[in-house]
Amino acid sequence: MVQAVEKISDIERRVKVTVTIAPLQNEITDRFKQIMKTARVQGFRPGKVPLNVVERQYGGDVKSEIYAKAIEQKFGEFIQANNLRVAGMPDIQHEPLEKVTKDFEFTATFEVFPEFKLEDVKKLKLAKPDVTITKQNIEKTIEVIRKQRATFKIVDRAAKLDDKVNLQLQSYIDGKIAESTGKEPFEIILGDATRIKTFDEQICGLKKDDGKEFELKYPKDYETEQLADKTVKYVVKVLDVFESELPKIDAEFAKSLGVESGDVKQLNDEINKSLSEEIERRIKQNLKEQIFKGLLDAHKFDLPKSLINAEINRLAQLTYQNMKQNGAEDKDIKLNPAMFEDRAKQMSKTRIIISKIVEQNKLEASADQIKGKVEEFASNYDDVDQAVKWFYEDQKRLEEPRALATEDNVVDWVLKSCKLESKKVSFDDALAGKF
Repeated sequence: MVQAVEKISDIERRVKVTVTIAPLQNEITDRFKQIMKTARVQGFRPGKVPLNVVERQYGGDVKSEIYAKAIEQKFGEFIQANNLRVAGMPDIQHEPLEKVTKDFEFTATFEVFPEFKLEDVKKLKLAKPDVTITKQNIEKTIEVIRKQRATFKIVDRAAKLDDKVNLQLQSYIDGKIAESTGKEPFEIILGDATRIKTFDEQICGLKKDDGKEFELKYPKDYETEQLADKTVKYVVKVLDVFESELPKIDAEFAKSLGVESGDVKQLNDEINKSLSEEIERRIKQNLKEQIFKGLLDAHKFDLPKSLINAEINRLAQLTYQNMKQNGAEDKDIKLNPAMFEDRAKQMSKTRIIISKIVEQNKLEASADQIKGKVEEFASNYDDVDQAVKWFYEDQKRLEEPRALATEDNVVDWVLKSCKLESKKVSFDDALAGKF
């Protein structure tokens, strides 16, 4: 018997269900008879243990097992009969099952997926980045490649941008040493964009054996947390200065980049094509981010805590694995669940909205679309065929390709209906993700 469902909140429910034990007695007896065949009880030969002895020794475990299955079945029937979409695992309370002697009740408290109306995507306003690739962009890209393939020769002059410099370095924060190269040289390329610009400016102009002390104030939003908003004192000594020699842009250079003909014009065309593909990929990703943000902002509903907690655990596990792969020790990894809560809420809400859009508009990814994603992933491996085979050996491995292909369908569906305006974006900003 099932009592009326109690609505605790928009997404939380509670119900009491009665389990009748009479229909379960034969199953309990059959289980005892199975145990009799293998039970080992002192004073009896295997297979000769009397039923009453088996019941006395194993009765609690057997009843707990069978009554637990009955609870699971009853709850499943209740969910199906009421057409409920349960989120996460229910919290089920009941008396100790091993002590049950008559019909008993269990109380199930659980969350359901939120009910909400999909907002009209025609109201979404998106800005499609319009990026033009110029001759200068291609030349700049070639120049970056040349610098990556530069060779260096030692020179007897003051250091300047694009030189390689070997340093001995010590740094101090609040009077305490923060970093020291000791006697080993610290090698840098002056002008590297990954380093704070003002550091390289202090090194420019120094010659071999020159020493210098200087202080730098790092910005609050500096990407290295240990240096953000800190004043750092540096003590450096130049060991050697090397001048860069860039390769010529000729047939040999073109061949080294995969252009078998050695045709420099063809090299330019190939780079133009590569840049176009990369810009297109970034524009597509930006539109996807705009769409998902627009959908999030347009829908308001409560989120099941069970989904949020599951997502927090997933994000924490991924972060832990990444930190371990990067050499972090267990003792140094401190992951507070609160770090992931906002992201978990955002991702959980997005999945719920996307799922409803997919369901209502039949946007599930096709087998060919999933295969396309698999092949896209596999292209990053040396043996593409083996990588594709690996994905299809386990259906769970297809979950990510399937999800991404389905998301592409949702993006395409929204783009056909929403308001799309063009927005001029420079090539450099597009590459930097500044849309």
